[in-house]
Amino acid sequence: MTTDLVLVAPEAGVDRIEWAKQLVHNAVRSPHTQQAYEYALEQFFVWAAGRTISRESVQGYVTWLGEMKFSPSTINQRLAAIRKLATEAQRCGYVDSETAQAIVSVAGVSQKGRRLGRWLAWEEARTLLQAPNPHSIRGMRDRALLAVLVTCALRRGELSRMNCDHLAMRDGRWVFLDFMGKGNKTRSVAVPLWVKQEIDGWLDVAGIEKGPIFRRVLANGRVGKDALTERAVWQLVREYAAQIGIGELAPHDLRRTAAKLCRAKGGELEQIRFLLGHESILTTERYLGSEQDLKNAVNDALVFE
Repeated sequence: MTTDLVLVAPEAGVDRIEWAKQLVHNAVRSPHTQQAYEYALEQFFVWAAGRTISRESVQGYVTWLGEMKFSPSTINQRLAAIRKLATEAQRCGYVDSETAQAIVSVAGVSQKGRRLGRWLAWEEARTLLQAPNPHSIRGMRDRALLAVLVTCALRRGELSRMNCDHLAMRDGRWVFLDFMGKGNKTRSVAVPLWVKQEIDGWLDVAGIEKGPIFRRVLANGRVGKDALTERAVWQLVREYAAQIGIGELAPHDLRRTAAKLCRAKGGELEQIRFLLGHESILTTERYLGSEQDLKNAVNDALVFE
């Protein structure tokens, strides 16, 4: 009987890390979870180089992550990816159930209390938005991208999938209309006028008329055809956060920032929930009997100029 989860790709010459990532990718429906799990597996295999994958090595990895001061949520997410890998390896017949279950049973890290997360104060948000170079094509893209994250509360996956067709007029103002969000739910988000102007400036200089809004800018200044990946958005936010000296920052922190600043400006709670597109929004609509106010949108007050 197998005692260690030794992953060998079924075809000669196939990298076992890529094969393992694909195995998990095919078992997960959410694009966000797919990317998070693939990144987690990459990091695990880097650490596990030269080691067989067993309950002991996975437990050792969890211990190492704790010693390196990773947050409980990060540790548990990475462990979830490894557990999923073990489960799928068992299901496909690459490892026996005893070995897989031994790995699945590795305990996660307890998280006491409620994590409030990170968000920016008003002046920090202003400084972040002013960080990109306004005289470069990449800087114009990045300022528009950051403006959308800070005011429209998009998830990085939503921003990556955003295309020109999503920009439309409703109730006499611009909105991101009927785009796909988390859990395959559609929602619409009001776009403050100054943010629309930043987007227009970027689209004009980039020569974009259709397709993805936010794209890669090559070293020679040419604009690519493909949308920025979720990881590229994450790296971009971290880059500018480091540049202005505010520490580690993630795109989701800017989503939280939008909500916090809208509330501070007197935004109604139910309208902020519409902006965020939380899973409970349908229940909120039925309970409160309210409708999304796109004409007087809560995030119009977020003007940083």
